[in-house]
Amino acid sequence: MNRRHLTFECAGETLLGTIDEAPGTTGLLIVTGGNEIRAGAHRAMAMLAARLASAGTPVFRYDRRGVGDSSGSNRTFANASEDLLAAAATFRAVAPQVSRLIGFGNCDAATSLAWWGNEAGCNSVVLANPWVVESAANLPPPAAIKAHYLAQLQSPAAWKRIATRGLSPAKLLRGLKRIAAREEATDLTSRTLEAIARWGDRATVILARGDGTAIAYADAARRAGIFPRTITIDTGSHSFARPGDAVALERAIRSVLSAP
Repeated sequence: MNRRHLTFECAGETLLGTIDEAPGTTGLLIVTGGNEIRAGAHRAMAMLAARLASAGTPVFRYDRRGVGDSSGSNRTFANASEDLLAAAATFRAVAPQVSRLIGFGNCDAATSLAWWGNEAGCNSVVLANPWVVESAANLPPPAAIKAHYLAQLQSPAAWKRIATRGLSPAKLLRGLKRIAAREEATDLTSRTLEAIARWGDRATVILARGDGTAIAYADAARRAGIFPRTITIDTGSHSFARPGDAVALERAIRSVLSAP
């Protein structure tokens, strides 16, 4: 395995990328979410790339404009189409044997791939915890709040606390219904779900079972009647950082890489 760092241009700025070289004809393009650098949280993406490359899959990661080692202003995921297209073109240039390109991203990076992955030449996409709901005041999405309290209400200890504190179960349930009623589709929700639907069987969604972003996506997709191939990992970690998560995430990605 050989790891190389390289630069490439995007809209007049210089972006930094890393390729883990391998002879395989199926390549993985990793798009990072939020303001995360290309190594990923806890270096998870760097380690994933090394493992996949050692098994024959070339992997390319990059920092978009204004993030990590790349120049320019951070224009957020919603304005990162040029970065994605430039990265995909660079990957193909430095790994010309790649004839099948798979895109992988977590959170808003998954949303970016759903929107522009086809334009970037991705044959398939792996979308982890797609970002579909903007939360207010740094609170979890309404669906995540509702799921948390409904889970709590299944515990006898929770009902004991309600009785001890003089809380009204009826009022609590009415409050949960009001939370559910506020879950209206936004432009972000509609655009992302419609984009995922257009991928058809070329999209695989990976969800962290206890993660608020994943819960919000699952609820929105259910409401919209959109059910792509979905793999659920039993973790509450948004970045798949708990023991066993990395193995489960890699297994899910490999299932797409090895598909015909």
